[in-house]
Amino acid sequence: MLLLDPMPDESITRKLTAILYADVAGYSRLTGTDEVGTHKQLSAALNLISGRIEEAGGRVVHYAGDAVLAEFQSVVKAVETAVGIQRRLAEDGAGIADDKRLRFRIGVNLGEVIVDRDDIYGDGVNVAARLESLAEPGGVNVSGAVYEQVNGKLDVGFEDMGAQEVKNIAQPIHVYRILSSVPAPSADGEEAAAAGKTAAPKPAVAEKPSIAVLPFDNMSADPEQEFFADGLTEDILTQLSRFSGLLVISRTSTFAYKGKSVTARDVARELGVRYVVEGSVRKAGNRVRVTVQLIDGTNDRHVWAERYDRDLEDIFAIQDAITAAITATLPGRIEADSHDRARQIPTDNMQAYECVLTGKVLHHRSNRDDNKEALRLLERAIALDPGYAHARAWRACVLGQSWVHGWIDGDQDVLTREIEAELERALALDENDADTHRILAAINITRHDFERALVHQEKALRLNPNYDLVVVQYGELMTWLGRAEEGIEWIQKAMQINPFHPQRFWSHLGRAFFVARRYRDAIDSFRHIEKNIPMNLAFVAASFAYLDDDAEAAAHGREVLKLSPDFNISEHMTTQHHAQDSDRAHHSEGLLKAGLPAG
Repeated sequence: MLLLDPMPDESITRKLTAILYADVAGYSRLTGTDEVGTHKQLSAALNLISGRIEEAGGRVVHYAGDAVLAEFQSVVKAVETAVGIQRRLAEDGAGIADDKRLRFRIGVNLGEVIVDRDDIYGDGVNVAARLESLAEPGGVNVSGAVYEQVNGKLDVGFEDMGAQEVKNIAQPIHVYRILSSVPAPSADGEEAAAAGKTAAPKPAVAEKPSIAVLPFDNMSADPEQEFFADGLTEDILTQLSRFSGLLVISRTSTFAYKGKSVTARDVARELGVRYVVEGSVRKAGNRVRVTVQLIDGTNDRHVWAERYDRDLEDIFAIQDAITAAITATLPGRIEADSHDRARQIPTDNMQAYECVLTGKVLHHRSNRDDNKEALRLLERAIALDPGYAHARAWRACVLGQSWVHGWIDGDQDVLTREIEAELERALALDENDADTHRILAAINITRHDFERALVHQEKALRLNPNYDLVVVQYGELMTWLGRAEEGIEWIQKAMQINPFHPQRFWSHLGRAFFVARRYRDAIDSFRHIEKNIPMNLAFVAASFAYLDDDAEAAAHGREVLKLSPDFNISEHMTTQHHAQDSDRAHHSEGLLKAGLPAG
C-alpha cells in the first residue's frame, strides 16, 4: 500500500455550497422481502432524482447504493428540488403496496465543503446526511442556515424541530422539517390525506376568523423583562382563545417565531391564519408601555394599532382593551358569552403576577432545572397572594410535569394527593380556570371516573375552545369513551390550532385510529414520531396483526421487547383507559395476535 503524506492545509480547496443528501428508508428490509421489485423501484427513482437535480442546475456528486449526494449553487433550488422529488415519488408510488413502497428521506444543508476533484466532503456533507437521517420517510429536513435563506421564498411551511445532537457532529444542528404536504400514498393507491387525513399538510386558512399572536418584543433594557413580555403575550393569547367564534393558534406554534425576522404574510401562510398580532412591551419601574398592531396577513395590511402608557396595575385593563379592540375589528364582530367569558382580575399583587408569568414560561421549557425554578416562583406567587387561583392551578400543572418525568423524589401517591389538593383549592377560588378543569379531567381519566372527567373536560373546552391541550385531551377522552371517530376529529382540530404541536399528538391520533379499527391510518400516524416508545410500537404491532401482516406484526413485537424486555399485555393494559369492554378486548387481542406475551 502506498502511503502519502497528509496534504498541507494551504492546498485544500474549500467552497460554500448547498448540499442535498437523499437515502432510502428501510432499504435492507425492502430488498429482503422483494429484491427484484425494490431494485426496479430504486432504478426508476434514481433516474427521476438525477433528472430533477440536473433540470434545476444542480450536480449529482455521486451515488452510494441507495443514497444520492448532490450540490447546488442556489439553496432555494436545492430545497425546491427536494420537495419536488418527494411529491413526484409519492405520486409514482401510489399504486404500490405500503409494505413494498420505496420512500426516500432527504436532508438539505448550506455549508462549507472540501473539494477533491469531482467529489466533496467535510462537515457540510456530514450535516446534510444527519439531517436526512432525522427526516421522516417521504420528508425533507433542512438546517437552520438553509431555513434563513429560503424562508418566505418558497410556498412551503416549516416546523422548528429545535437543536438536535447527532453522531460525530460537535455542535447541535438546528433542524427544520418542511410542511409541504408531501402525500403518503395508502395501499390502495389513494393519498393518505384523502383516506385518513394523517398527513401533515400545510395549513389551509380557517373558515372562521383566525389569528396568531406573535411573541411581543421586550423593549426594556433589562433582559429579565423578557419573561414579562412573553407572559403578557400568553395572557393576551389566552384571552382571545376564549372566543369560540375565533380560531386562535396556540402559543407553541407562535413562539416558534420568537427572535426571528418574519413578515405577517409569512406567518399567516405558514400557520394558515388570516390575522397576525404583533406588539412590544417596555416596562420601567411601575410604568408599562404596550404597543400592539393587528395585521391582515393575506395582504400585509395594518388593520388596527394602538399604544398604551399606563401604570403596571392597569395591565389587566390593557389586556381587556387589546382583546376588545381585536374582536370588535375582526369580521363578524365576535360576541362573547357574558357568563363564561366575563373578565376576572386574577390578582391585585403585581409581584405575584410577574412570578406566574415567569413560572409559566419556564414550565414550557420542559426540563428539570426550569421546572424546579417554575415551582419556586409559583409558590412565591401563592405566598404573596394565597387567593390567586391561576397560580395554584399552574403549581399543580408544574407538579404534574415533575410527576410525569420523575423529577421529584418521594412517594408518588403523596405527590398525586398534593396535586389534587392544590387543584381543589384553585377550583374553590375560581371555577372558571381552564387549566384547573383540564388537569382535573386528566386525573379522573386515569381513575376511570369518566363522568367527572367529562364534566371537567367540557367545562375547560367552554372556557377556552382554542387551547390546543384542552382540545387534544377532549379527543383523547372521546377515544377512551369508545367514540373514536369523534376523537379523531378533535385531535386533528388540535393539530390545526397548533401546527407545531408536540409529537405526542400523533400518538393520540394513532391510538384513536386504532380504536376506530382504521389500522393503516394508525400505522401512518405513529410513523410521524421520530423515537417511538414501546407503547406506541405495541399499537403498530397490533395494527399489522389485524391487517394479517404477520411479518411486520412480529417485527414490531420484537422491537417492543427489545426496548422493554419485561413488556407484557396485562401490565400494558393497566395504562389504557378504555371505557368499553369491547375496545379493551379488541386492544388485548391485537397484541396477542402480534405475538406479545400475555403476562
